[in-house]
Amino acid sequence: MDGEPVNELVAFPADGSQEPRPIASGRDFYSSPRISPNGRRLAWTCWDHPLLPFEGAELHVADLAADGSLSNERHVAGSDREAVTQPVWSPEGILHFVNDPNGWWNLYAERDGDLRALHEAEAEFAPPQWIFGISSYVFLPDGRIACIVTRRAIESLELLDPRTGALERLDLPFTAYTGSALAQHDGRLVTVAATETEGSAVVTIDVATAAYDVVKRELDDEVDPRYVSRPEPIAFPGDDGESYGFFYAPTNPEFTAPEEELAPLVVLVHGGPTAHDQPALDLQLQFLTSRGLAVVDVNYGGSTGYGRAYRDRLRGRWGEVDVQDAAAAARFLADGGRVDAERVLITGGSAGGYTTLLALGVSDVFAAGISEFGVADLVSFHAETHKFESRYDEYLVGPWPEERDLYVERSPVTHADKISRPLLLLQGLDDKVVPPSQAEAIVAALERNDVPYAYVAFEGEGHGFRGAYAMRRALETFLSFMGQLFGFEPADELEPVQIENLETAPH
Repeated sequence: MDGEPVNELVAFPADGSQEPRPIASGRDFYSSPRISPNGRRLAWTCWDHPLLPFEGAELHVADLAADGSLSNERHVAGSDREAVTQPVWSPEGILHFVNDPNGWWNLYAERDGDLRALHEAEAEFAPPQWIFGISSYVFLPDGRIACIVTRRAIESLELLDPRTGALERLDLPFTAYTGSALAQHDGRLVTVAATETEGSAVVTIDVATAAYDVVKRELDDEVDPRYVSRPEPIAFPGDDGESYGFFYAPTNPEFTAPEEELAPLVVLVHGGPTAHDQPALDLQLQFLTSRGLAVVDVNYGGSTGYGRAYRDRLRGRWGEVDVQDAAAAARFLADGGRVDAERVLITGGSAGGYTTLLALGVSDVFAAGISEFGVADLVSFHAETHKFESRYDEYLVGPWPEERDLYVERSPVTHADKISRPLLLLQGLDDKVVPPSQAEAIVAALERNDVPYAYVAFEGEGHGFRGAYAMRRALETFLSFMGQLFGFEPADELEPVQIENLETAPH
């Protein structure tokens, strides 16, 4: 791409006495430079367009001189079909890293060209490399390795013995380790973790006893567990085999639904889109379940946490697999008699908003939708992204510009005139990722076709709401919108949202 930033590895004295100078260049991306304990070797990962780091990335190592120069560079692992991440030197100077030649991000070690898997499992020992500084494994004084391990989007803390390959799970209540931030000091682990009933907290963990202490909680006030809906892992027939999610039943000890009335269902579609939602306390989700609504958090085909084959279901099929899996989850729960098939709403933010908008244009499963800063036009979205994600849509849709017609076909704006179900759009007016013009194009089609809709825009908010007012008002608007459409009166004192063309809504 003309004019895009140049990425290099550079070296410079820590005292700032010299300017940084490149020591490795020529690749589109570099990440995770790690110096060996004796200071004589440097390891790093790198990859090139059009790959994303979860598709393919290489691990290289070279001799490091005192002046920062490199020599004897060699390729250790990785290719355009293997995604190496998180290189770390052990205290003994053995290079460790996570790689997925078997389709799962497992932990490997390399010494003098001898490469071996420490423990092969259908589990992920690292998340995708979307941000720098991820640390999902650390070395312990006794030679073992503490690892955050993900199985079907549920995380656990486990101890791996590299000498025997044995993997032991610590008996802890946590189901999510936020940001994969793991460190250790004298055999005591430090991390950020959450449970199904408690929000994220900084905790220290005694490896020997699995006892833990909370240093600081995200929430100052404890949430009464009686009001918390517990996630139920579900598997259902998806677009290309079995797909997954978490079901949250309505939960409130003070209220009971009328006899034989099934709950409305909120189908929650995560952003990313190659991310996944975890079974940890989410107050916005619990806001809905405590008010009589059921929620299914869908980890559709393409989500991480389920291995490469599941992740690759979305390759070239964004706008198909995600839409169809969201609809399949709703049908699965409705057919099982757990929710009201006539009162199903789909919602999501960013990429989840994209799926929401497109689903309303091409699927008849959903009675309504709520899009938060959803991508509506893939053609303009392609032109407005940054270097790191500049080829992401080629992975998700197809080569650009050769498949431009496919980008048009998969764009919600193309199908906007087919939307007949009520839609709420929430948008930040300062959004630089998905500008307001995309939401406004959908609004114009809804107004043109007399479709019930509401458009709520927030001054000063960007891609993802950060301000307290916007976050609160978005939830209140969400609940008011559903109540007006699905025939219930929220118990909360809130300002109702004005729904245009409400008289045309089906009853």
